[in-house]
Amino acid sequence: MTTWSREDGDGVAVLTYRNPPRNFLTFAALEELDAELARVETTPGIGVVVLTSGVPGYFIAHADLDELAELSRGPVPRAKIWYTAMRRIERMPQPVIAAIDGQAWGGGLELSLACTLRWASASAHFSLLEIALGIIPGAGGTQRLTRLIGPGRAADLVLSGDVLTADQARTYGIVERVLPTPRFQAETLKLARHLASRPAAALAAAKRALVEGSRLPITEGLRLEAALFAERLASPESVTLQEEARRRYADAADGDPITFGGRS
Repeated sequence: MTTWSREDGDGVAVLTYRNPPRNFLTFAALEELDAELARVETTPGIGVVVLTSGVPGYFIAHADLDELAELSRGPVPRAKIWYTAMRRIERMPQPVIAAIDGQAWGGGLELSLACTLRWASASAHFSLLEIALGIIPGAGGTQRLTRLIGPGRAADLVLSGDVLTADQARTYGIVERVLPTPRFQAETLKLARHLASRPAAALAAAKRALVEGSRLPITEGLRLEAALFAERLASPESVTLQEEARRRYADAADGDPITFGGRS
């Protein structure tokens, strides 16, 4: 069964998940997502990816409980797809945005934590509920959340299993933007298109510096940043854009604002 649909436009690939009634995340859905992301990352002209839901009230409720029961009886080789799909999200060149409208608990929140950015509707809510089931997050939740918001706040959420509103999640640093629910999809797409208007190679380099650098000691992270900076600075695309910037400054009157943009 196909659970993900894809629509491309203006440099953005939107992948929409539909598994009614509650958008539980299954092994099969993750396998499908991983395969689609592999196609997206090599598609010319796609600079940004958005993961969203087609089921009202849910981003992803959480992992499929029947599959959790299967895991409790012993190893399930297909379960490795949780790791594989999330690492692809982190490693693919395009920034990936989790557009969260509704419930994002357990594996739904963990999937969003692998994304580069998390944008939420005002009605979104978040929880790592695993502690209430007698388990712990097992798809990166303890590790990615700690790196994102710090050990104290991560411990508070993991140990309590409490539910956060969208505004609370923004205060904690889990989400970067909270957008009005009635206009959420339209506003998300508008913002994603703005990001995609930036040079794709620069977006990829910036994502790599941010994601890989955050896992390295500061000295090694600075080396990675410097290498990526030098690579982009010397690229023909950057040389052209720098020359355009110099012309704009030369042509502008003193005090006039200068803006930069344009797609690669």
